[in-house]
Amino acid sequence: MAWVRFVRMYGELDSSGDEFSESDTIRSRHARKGVAVNSNFARAMFATMAVTFVAACVFPTRSAQSTSTTTSQAAPKPLLLEKNEGERRIWREPPPADFILKVSPKNNGSQHLVMGTEDIKPGDEFPTHQHLGQDEILYIEKGTVHVHLGEQERDLHAGGTIFIPAHTWVGVKNAGAETVSVVFVFSAPGFENYMRCDSVLPGEKVTPLSLEGEKACAHEGHVIYKDLEENPKK
Repeated sequence: MAWVRFVRMYGELDSSGDEFSESDTIRSRHARKGVAVNSNFARAMFATMAVTFVAACVFPTRSAQSTSTTTSQAAPKPLLLEKNEGERRIWREPPPADFILKVSPKNNGSQHLVMGTEDIKPGDEFPTHQHLGQDEILYIEKGTVHVHLGEQERDLHAGGTIFIPAHTWVGVKNAGAETVSVVFVFSAPGFENYMRCDSVLPGEKVTPLSLEGEKACAHEGHVIYKDLEENPKK
């Protein structure tokens, strides 16, 4: 709108100059020269405003490109991992068992997915729990498990899949005579913090957590374990 007002003013200056005739006095001619000077000044101002407008359009674009470049530099790192590669850790609770974290913010900068693998020995289980902020997929790679999921209960075998929505109780037990191998995938980071909190790296001394320590780990991992809720004096 400022430009429109400016151009209108510019037009008024030119049109006012057209009113002078050949019979004008010398003073009138000087006045016409003054109008011409004003007209030149108007053109210069118009050009300055145009340059300012172009600069305002160009520089934000360059800034956005710079931001995009910075974001791309912080992108997750692609991974190619063999079965036993990744961050191997040992659970604190007996019997001794381990798992491998492969994809997470700490492992490769992933901000959207967490993935890993774990073996479940005969008779061992994932105690009944629910995740507060992530959906989970469990893929049964080998063996047979008995699953409680919400109101459902059944056995699943190698090749079976368990989808666990957030805020859904789930318990998984090795119901067979062989070790079960599973792959877990979370829709968002969080639970891997619990897994690290309640485990140690190979070679480190395995020390069990106190009740308060277990609760602190569960809070950090956005998870609730039913036995801790029902038996707080465990």
